[in-house]
Amino acid sequence: MERGRPRDWRTRSDPLDGVWESELEPMLRKEPRLQPTTLYEYLQEQHPGEYPKVLRTLQRRVSEWKRHHGESPEVMFELRHEPGLMGLSDFTELKGVTITINGEPYPHLIYHYRLAYSGWQYAQIIEGGESYVALSEGLQNAFEACGGVPRQHRTDSLSAAYRNAGSHHQQLTQLYEDLCQHYRLEPTRNNRGIAHENGSIESPHGHLKNRLTQQLYLRGSFEFASVVDYQACIAGVLSKLNAQCADKYAQERLYLQALPRYRVPDYEVLSVRVSSRSTITVRRILYTVPSRLVGRQLEIHLYHNRLRGYLGQNCVVELPRIRATGGLRRGRCINYRHVIEALHQKPRAFLYCTWQRELLPNELYRALWDQMTHDFELDKAALLMVEALYIAATQDKETAVADYLEDHLTGGTLSLNGLRQHFNGSGETANPSTYHQHPLNDYDHLLNHAQRHQSLSSPESASQESSLIPHAESMGSP
Repeated sequence: MERGRPRDWRTRSDPLDGVWESELEPMLRKEPRLQPTTLYEYLQEQHPGEYPKVLRTLQRRVSEWKRHHGESPEVMFELRHEPGLMGLSDFTELKGVTITINGEPYPHLIYHYRLAYSGWQYAQIIEGGESYVALSEGLQNAFEACGGVPRQHRTDSLSAAYRNAGSHHQQLTQLYEDLCQHYRLEPTRNNRGIAHENGSIESPHGHLKNRLTQQLYLRGSFEFASVVDYQACIAGVLSKLNAQCADKYAQERLYLQALPRYRVPDYEVLSVRVSSRSTITVRRILYTVPSRLVGRQLEIHLYHNRLRGYLGQNCVVELPRIRATGGLRRGRCINYRHVIEALHQKPRAFLYCTWQRELLPNELYRALWDQMTHDFELDKAALLMVEALYIAATQDKETAVADYLEDHLTGGTLSLNGLRQHFNGSGETANPSTYHQHPLNDYDHLLNHAQRHQSLSSPESASQESSLIPHAESMGSP
């Protein structure tokens, strides 16, 4: 059925008559990016009081003009993804909620990987920024989790993978290029500043974070006992998402390249010497290490969330990686267990140690120390606290020692001997090289037996008599 001819007549007068064709349309032809509000303000300035209520009319007129004469909008084409061809990586941040670990806010990113064809996903927690170490660990963990490697890897312009500053003949960083060669990957990236070209991972970011946030709401808490528990929560969300694409993933799994025999190192290698203070400095952070390592040269493997120290092939220390906060450039990571043996020999050093507050393991111990300095002389307070830390470290009773100190400080009964006796069973520290004298009357028994033995006249009678002699009492054991 044919439509009637287009309406070319008006039912009311044109409110923009005399100004649209002469002024406004020429302005649009010259600059199509002008908006209706801008044109309305122009009319109020140039023709005050003549066009008071034409904003809606302007909006319709400009919209219609741009449909016929304006620039064509960008066209988004639906892309066809081949199985096993492309995997995509990106980092994202969970906004709108604050995750806490043991009551403390936990700043972090989420590394997110996705297979373009099937939609299979992997995600893990990343501490720190978008570093190569974080990208390398997350990507290799994703490959192991999905059981294969695609032929291409797509990212945005991550500084961990690309040299974005200046003009470089070689765009890839050397570490990222080595990683891609090891896994037989072709590295690709979307054009800088055009996020929708990475839409196959950007859009799933939103789905993943929405599902995770809803799971946290359902759980009723954003608090976790450990990072491991938080990662398990993320894994549970991913499991449900991956179940929706299980059939397509099973198809794509057949096209993925096999995993190589070994991983590329996902850490930086540094070399540091342990100072006479039993410390090392890594990335402007001071760390204590066990005092037996003083003077040794350690090879440090620096991960995004931890560091490991090696002597030869042996890992001799593992520490949590920390970063300076609050605008500071330096920080400290102090563990009293590393230096408590040395401190136990020089307890007064605790009074003037630069890290005194950090040597105390938590806020409860710091409050107890403040109370000790109020109730005792400083030297005695230092002896008590160092002894408490020594017992807490050697017997692994940090909480029990704190409870004991709190109870006896409150009751006014805290003493050094009482502390030792409660946890060691005696008032003095046991010395394995100390021997106690046995009773002297044991020698009298021996002399009496010797005299009886000499009075016997014959071997036979000696044998008979000896059977009647009671066994001598023990001389005691050291």
